Amino acid sequence: MDTTIKVDAAVRDRLAVIARERGVTVRDLVAELSNGTPTAAELRERADSAARYLRSRLGVDLDADDISAGERFWQGIASGVAPSTLDGVVRPPATPRG
Repeated sequence: MDTTIKVDAAVRDRLAVIARERGVTVRDLVAELSNGTPTAAELRERADSAARYLRSRLGVDLDADDISAGERFWQGIASGVAPSTLDGVVRPPATPRG
């Protein structure tokens, strides 16, 4: 079943240009954008899955400070500012239990 979405003419025109450059229809472009953009729940599940993997495979438990440091690190990278060191971003691993 098809439906119509209303967007400003500028948005419509931009979608048309992007679709043409990619060699797809606007319909396919919108589907690609929708399917390729995770929801908040999907992002939480990815983060939980990664944490479970780290815990089960590497014995690493990330706390809220670790998550915040990682987010700051990636935000810096995304904005073009790479840290000169990982000091304060990455904690040394805990001594293995055993």
